[in-house]
Parts: sequence; C-alpha cells; structure tokens
Amino acid sequence: MNQASQPNDSPAIRIFDAENMRRALRRIAHEIIERNRDLGALVLAGIPARGVELARRLAADIETIEKVNVATGVVDVSMHRDDVRRRGALPVVRASELPLPLDTRTVVIVDDVLFTGRTCRAALDAIGSFGRPASIQLAVLIDRGHRELPIRPDYVGKNLPTARSERVRVRLEETDHEPDGVWLVKSPNEK
Repeated sequence: MNQASQPNDSPAIRIFDAENMRRALRRIAHEIIERNRDLGALVLAGIPARGVELARRLAADIETIEKVNVATGVVDVSMHRDDVRRRGALPVVRASELPLPLDTRTVVIVDDVLFTGRTCRAALDAIGSFGRPASIQLAVLIDRGHRELPIRPDYVGKNLPTARSERVRVRLEETDHEPDGVWLVKSPNEK
C-alpha cells in the first residue's frame, strides 16, 4: 500500500493498483462461475457509473474462462434511493437496460463499493420494476462495512475496514480517464 496525497491534501493510501484490481475481478469471475451452473442465464447488472464498467470486465473474464457470452446490463438506482427527497438537487437519472424477461435469469448486481447497503437496496427495487429474476446476487470490488441494512455481498474483491469519516476512492480508466486504482482517503483530521 502506498501513501499518496490527494488534491485536497487529505492523506490517501493506495489499496489496489491496476494489477491488484485485475486479479480481484478475475477471482470474482471464477467465484461467479463456480456458483452459477447456467452462465447463459446470467445477467451482470452494473450500478452507474463504475459498476457498469466492472460488470463489463467481469463478463469479459467469464467469457475468456468459459467461452460463453454473458449478458450485461445497467441498473439505475437514482429514483429508487431512500434519500432522494433529502437531496437538494435532483439526481442524474440514467436509463436502466436489462435483458428481458428476467424470470429465469440470475441477476448479479455489480458495484464498486458497498457501504451502508442503501444503494444495493435501491438496485433491488429498480430490478423489481423490470420483473422477478430467479435469483439476485451481489458482487462488489470493495466492502468497507458500516451496513445500515441487512445486506451482504456474495462476491467481494476486498474487505476493507474503514472509519465512517474515511472515503474509498475507486478510479477506472474507462469512466474516470485515470489509471485503475483504489485509495482509502483519510479525513483531514486523521493522520
């Protein structure tokens, strides 16, 4: 883990570089394959923005390993969040795109960081508006703890215990135009 400084001078510790991230995603892909017999019935649904790219990478890994095409999709949670009324500005709404029907499919929700569980709950609501999948699973790159809802991921790239005041910063080349990496950003008060 490397110490670095962020633009706002908050200390940051690098958790993953591009190679660590690639390995973690490859491991998750293997775990998804082991747990799901019918990969043709699988849908990897990413939560915008970084979850969508992570879902694409996982699908590519599964396709490389098993030589089977895996469907991907986008599940927008903007209007399903329980804090939508509290926010000052309206959320940016993106189109959800899921292969239908979902009835016989296993949907794996993919996100970059799992924190309180509220985004995942919103994703469950959003998927429910498209139908009733055979099952739903959750894959996250980073699980940082501090759950407020009884939600547990099925696949985790790294468990990263954090303080509530810390932030986890994930960057992907495709979405952020920066090299892949994950950093733990300490609050300015913590050194």
